[in-house]
Amino acid sequence: MPWRTRKTQEHEATAAALRELPPDQELGALRARVAELERLIAEKNLEADALREIGQAIGSMLNIDEMLKRVADIVTKVTGTDLCLIYLLDDDAKELVLRGASGSTKDVVGKIRLKVGEGITGWVAQQGTHVVLNREAWRDSRFKPVPFFSQDSYQSMLSVPLRGNNDLVGVINVRTNPPHEYTKVQISLLDSIARQVGGAVENYNQYRRVEQRASRLSALSEISRTITSDLYLEEILQLIVAMTAETMNFKICSIMLLDESKEELVIKATQSKSRAYTKKPNVKLTESVAGRAVIEGRPITIRDVRKTPGYQYPDIAKKEGLCSLISLPLMVKKEIIGVLNCYTATPHDFTEEEINLCTALANQAAISIQNAKLVVRTAVLQEMHHRVKNSLQTIASLLRLQVRMGKFESPKEALTQSINRIQSIATVHELLSNENLDDVSIKRLADNILSATARGLLPDARRVNLSVQGEDFLLPSGQATYVALILNELIQNAVEHGLKGNIGHELIVAVSRDEDYITVEVINDGEPLPPDFDPRRSRNLGLRIVESLVRDNLLGEFTLTSENGWTRSVVRFPR
Repeated sequence: MPWRTRKTQEHEATAAALRELPPDQELGALRARVAELERLIAEKNLEADALREIGQAIGSMLNIDEMLKRVADIVTKVTGTDLCLIYLLDDDAKELVLRGASGSTKDVVGKIRLKVGEGITGWVAQQGTHVVLNREAWRDSRFKPVPFFSQDSYQSMLSVPLRGNNDLVGVINVRTNPPHEYTKVQISLLDSIARQVGGAVENYNQYRRVEQRASRLSALSEISRTITSDLYLEEILQLIVAMTAETMNFKICSIMLLDESKEELVIKATQSKSRAYTKKPNVKLTESVAGRAVIEGRPITIRDVRKTPGYQYPDIAKKEGLCSLISLPLMVKKEIIGVLNCYTATPHDFTEEEINLCTALANQAAISIQNAKLVVRTAVLQEMHHRVKNSLQTIASLLRLQVRMGKFESPKEALTQSINRIQSIATVHELLSNENLDDVSIKRLADNILSATARGLLPDARRVNLSVQGEDFLLPSGQATYVALILNELIQNAVEHGLKGNIGHELIVAVSRDEDYITVEVINDGEPLPPDFDPRRSRNLGLRIVESLVRDNLLGEFTLTSENGWTRSVVRFPR
């Protein structure tokens, strides 16, 4: 039956009943009826005014937090309650977050989180129905104390679900400090407000999702443009992590590249300014979450790294406020070259859409990295003629110096030394051709030259232990050429003068670095230097070459000393 027809029949029935009363009773009944109608009209006017104010707040405020604060204040006024709290579901729909509060409680907004099903508010969200508690609300079996609020300072509570057109979006609560009997009008009014606010929140969520998709597509497009840009690799990586963090609202994003020889992942870029995070050690493939992403070739998600066995740095995660992690392999043509790590600040379950988007970002990053490496290699090839020319000029200069100052017992000795110097330069070029970037591993360089030079000069029957010690690091190709020549001369000098005869059994190359300098040492336990020996006054051609290269090309210093049975040739130059 239509609403208007039903109401008309009710009014006609009421009028008929009044006409049957005696005249004196009829007048009193009419007055009571008028009073009742006036009360109903006042309540409807109150509801209409409240909904109008709520509508104005929703329509005039673009910031949802400001809008919810205004709504909470209006609700406490029109319902005559002491406090209004508005909770919204998070993106995972698993937790309720306090987003709006009336009065002076705004400082707690965003700090209170309840799981769906937890407490009275969580129960309302789970069941989708309202709860009315007129007194001693804290005695309810569903009640759970909430931080920041005095639990025994209020008696009553009315909790109503916030619904949009499709789904539940949150819960709205009102409270009073004294006991309070909630009327049907108050419950109906709060329910009407909840529907209006729920619709606004749902529209906001839909708008935010559309905006996020647009922003993410824009980020993908921007990263795609970097593939064909002329930026350096470091700049491309920084752009990728910064855009990914901003677009996806991640706390920290980082790109780690794979060092296959050591089976380690090395941080190459992050938007984080934390020194603790950027300086954390390399991670082994078999001992890390990121390593699992490389080994298994798929995204790995962790809800809370601080509580996950196998995560190597929980202390850094706690210090930096890191929680959930998604680690995605960087893959180009089925070859994995690294990982993209993305951290959130709060517990988060990554949706399929987020995983797909992050995978697309990782793939774009991998293509960008591969493209940048190809650009570097192309530049190396273009400059190879220039390098070879410089190397040949260096060889020519050494040969001219050898002609003017060298004293050799035979042409074979002169040719052998010349061959060793040429092979030292060739070693640098060989290592460059095998490296991914325009740098050379100093330990590999030292090991190759030590093996080639020492074994070529030592007699077959002479037993000498050869070793390279210290940390490995990369040298730019320009420095590597000079270091190779210097090592060749110092190793040759140690073999010919220190390890001659049967004295000494150790020949060591030691490398190290600090924040400012690189140090290379050639050490042997053979024949010590004469007491008055000064390398700067020596007529030895090899030492003169070393002194010249260190001083003029590396801008460093060279010393040669004997102490406690060991002779040390030390080269120290700026990084």
